[in-house]
Amino acid sequence: MGVVFQMALSQLTLENIYQAWRRLAWVARRTPLDYSTTFSEMTGNAVYLKLENMQKTGSFKIRGAYNKVINLSEEERARGVIAASAGNHAQGLAYAAARAGIKCTIVMPAGAPISKVMATRGYGAEVILAGDGYEEACQLAGELQRKGGATLVHGFDDPEIIAGQGTVALELMNDLPDVEAVLVPVGGGGLLAGISFALKQMRQGIRIIGVQAEGAPSMYHSFRKGYLQEIKGAGTFADGIAVRKPGETTFDLIRHYVDEIVAVNDEEIASAILLLLERSKIVVEGAGAVGLAALIHNKTALKNAKTAVVLSGGNIDVNILSIIIERGLAKTGRYVRVRAVVTDRPGSLSKLLSAVAGTQANVITVAHDRLKQNIPLKQVEVELALETRNKEHVDQIIGGLALEGYFPEIIS
Repeated sequence: MGVVFQMALSQLTLENIYQAWRRLAWVARRTPLDYSTTFSEMTGNAVYLKLENMQKTGSFKIRGAYNKVINLSEEERARGVIAASAGNHAQGLAYAAARAGIKCTIVMPAGAPISKVMATRGYGAEVILAGDGYEEACQLAGELQRKGGATLVHGFDDPEIIAGQGTVALELMNDLPDVEAVLVPVGGGGLLAGISFALKQMRQGIRIIGVQAEGAPSMYHSFRKGYLQEIKGAGTFADGIAVRKPGETTFDLIRHYVDEIVAVNDEEIASAILLLLERSKIVVEGAGAVGLAALIHNKTALKNAKTAVVLSGGNIDVNILSIIIERGLAKTGRYVRVRAVVTDRPGSLSKLLSAVAGTQANVITVAHDRLKQNIPLKQVEVELALETRNKEHVDQIIGGLALEGYFPEIIS
């Protein structure tokens, strides 16, 4: 056992996690564990969704943040707290600090989602936007902490934070004592470390699988190589787990208690978000969807297993969500944009729309452009956005319009 691991075990016990759970009873929600018939049939497993997207502040982060804040000394409380975060830890800590009546400063990357920035400020924290990513924000937070003396609350590499996140495991075991496998999102590793430690203390046979975004695979590579890896940059819309280097404490715990770590790409994450929204009426962010993405895209060998998937957060920017919906519909043939050229004279557009109506497609928008340089005089380019049933329907529409002499081009 390494020194870091021994130190972690000296500060993290199952009793610590139970203590954190009791403290959180008045602050955090005991989130539902929901059986999903849809995803069970889709994956060949009995799938239960742990809905941390329904947690206060929109993610599991309130658990660790409050456990840390409530354990501060009176002197530490007087100086306040400071942290770096892409959004979820920021909101969790801001809420916890507000409940404790102490000052909170959050350094967020300059590109952090506006919704998360506004929510953090709404909980009463001072927000400073700086840096291109979490690591640069973390560096500035450290500098401000040294100048002002506030307690730096790390987003994941802290035994009290890890203990707070581990309370998710206690709820899982209470609600599903015979669970066989658990899929958990991983970025810096606080949630995965806490859940895996707690579950393996309670029952060794549970299979714990961490899931990370391919665009920020620091823990994925660290786990495989057996030592900490730092990646150069993070390229994923799953900003909640876009961490260039995992924590030392979290990595050592994960190395000892986690069975497997897999990675999913942004397209797979987006498809999981859309499926959750459409089939289960559940809204999650990119980081929150990676576990389900791994399951439905066969990244694991799980079959006929009673499986819990932690949906870690729901703080998704509505602009990102709208793009995911549009791209997802286009990918499955339920939305298409086509372009056609018609004669520039009265009734031509009406005839084109009548031809479209004959294919049973629903017109969403029409763009009529007679000024494009590459369009001959006396002709007009018409761009249509159509609601369709599936890819076969799209083919029928294109074929039907071609028979009418329009020769449409699919844009997307």
